[in-house]
Amino acid sequence: MTDKKKQYLYVRLPIFVALALTIGILIGAKMFAKKNTESVDSASSKLKDILINIDEYYVDSVNTNEIAERAIKEMLSQLDPHTSYIPAKDLKEANSRLIGNFDGIGIEFNIFRDTIVVLKTMEGSPAQAEGLQAGDQIIAVDDKSVVTDSLNYDHVHQKLKGESGTKVLVTVLRKKQPLKITITRGKIPLYTVDVSYMVDAKTGYLKINRFGAKTYEEFKEALEKMIQSGMKQLVLDLRDNPGGYMSAAIKIIDEFLEGEKLVVYTKSKNTQFDEKYHCETKGLFEKGNLIVLIDENSASASEIVSGSLQDHDRAWIVGRRSFGKGLVQRPIDLKDGSELRLTISRYYTPSGRCIQKPYEKGKNDEYMNEYYNRSHAELYHADSVKLDKSVPYKTTKGRVVYGGGGVMPDSFVSLDTMYLTKFLNQIYAKSALTVFALRYALAHEKEWRSKTLTDFENKFVVNESILKDFLKLLAQVNIEFKPTEYERSKAWIMNEIKADIAKFFWKEEGYYRISNQADSVFQQSLRLFDKAESLNK
Repeated sequence: MTDKKKQYLYVRLPIFVALALTIGILIGAKMFAKKNTESVDSASSKLKDILINIDEYYVDSVNTNEIAERAIKEMLSQLDPHTSYIPAKDLKEANSRLIGNFDGIGIEFNIFRDTIVVLKTMEGSPAQAEGLQAGDQIIAVDDKSVVTDSLNYDHVHQKLKGESGTKVLVTVLRKKQPLKITITRGKIPLYTVDVSYMVDAKTGYLKINRFGAKTYEEFKEALEKMIQSGMKQLVLDLRDNPGGYMSAAIKIIDEFLEGEKLVVYTKSKNTQFDEKYHCETKGLFEKGNLIVLIDENSASASEIVSGSLQDHDRAWIVGRRSFGKGLVQRPIDLKDGSELRLTISRYYTPSGRCIQKPYEKGKNDEYMNEYYNRSHAELYHADSVKLDKSVPYKTTKGRVVYGGGGVMPDSFVSLDTMYLTKFLNQIYAKSALTVFALRYALAHEKEWRSKTLTDFENKFVVNESILKDFLKLLAQVNIEFKPTEYERSKAWIMNEIKADIAKFFWKEEGYYRISNQADSVFQQSLRLFDKAESLNK
């Protein structure tokens, strides 16, 4: 595997895999009737007998609960790759991504060297209310130092998160002076629409990071705002979106399709779970040109949206083949507070496609290896994509599409890795780029705070003087300068510094308006609206 492919895997894939397996496609938690069969009774009795004997007679002391937890996970590993068990202690954290909030103080932070650096406080958060500021360095929590070389993000979360209403004492360094701040934790919103903005007078851009309980409301509010601003065509970005609630995906599709068109349907061993979902309301954007961006990290609910709109010839799909998850899970509450997410059905797009990629029960490692192995070729070359062409399907206008392995885009855009180097990977690993941009923004706050984002876009340039200061910072954190790799990554570094500075002043819109200028998939999509328009004729 080449270095640039390794860089891509190290930075993105492990995080997405965990999300795809735990989030997936979920439908409402509703207990259903259980059948008391002799085989189940016999098996459960046997397991109970074994645990009782271990607890009573085993030579050493053991924790039977831990043994049972392991047994459950091993049992489920013999099913499909997306049926999962979530222990009670992990459930709140797992659900927070979908419910739309968590308990904490409300900061975005990075770890620089051995210190927590506050990047921003969330709007209306307890941290903001108590005066915590971007640039503050957190050196102690509850009078215990958190400055250590072994500091990691999990450690920080454990220290700062806690039940709403509880207090935490945070000691920060601000302008080299220590300051103690007591913060009462509260509910912190997690937004699933990262950003929406007008690219130009008629083109909108909207990015969804997952499909949660409040996604449709966030999406609709953003869509209405852009329509009021004169939007005639839209880029809907579903890249890196691992899925979530099917209901949110269906409602979003309904805003793009007219009439009572079929959106998606499910099939199960038990017909009580067979459902057909149709459009029910008049959508906000049924006529305008639509492009949907997907990639190998777009899964489940993201694939329902892209696959359904592709089948109805409503959107031109751009990017790379999606993950390939066509299984639906139902969350089932267990007595001890844990949760079983059980696969109960497969979903099908309107043309009849099930986009689930092949798997063998009990061979989950092989299933995930397919995902990793894609990077060997198909992320870079469309003709390397492996599709199941044994059964072709037809869109509304007769275009041929295929199932059995994700949604294949109408326009393929290869993964851009020319800028990826070991040098850049070190920069990200040590948070040097983000921290440098933060320091620059704080030092030039008076200069840019009163200006507009458009002024910044047009007038601010990351020049050689700024880059020289950046390289000095890299030397301070022992990142070895490598001229050849630096030249390869230089344009990307310049754009990211500018994007992170813009984020300090203009939040997510500032970041994405700059970042998207170096995004090859997004830039290519802007040149494909004639394709989207042809679908509407």
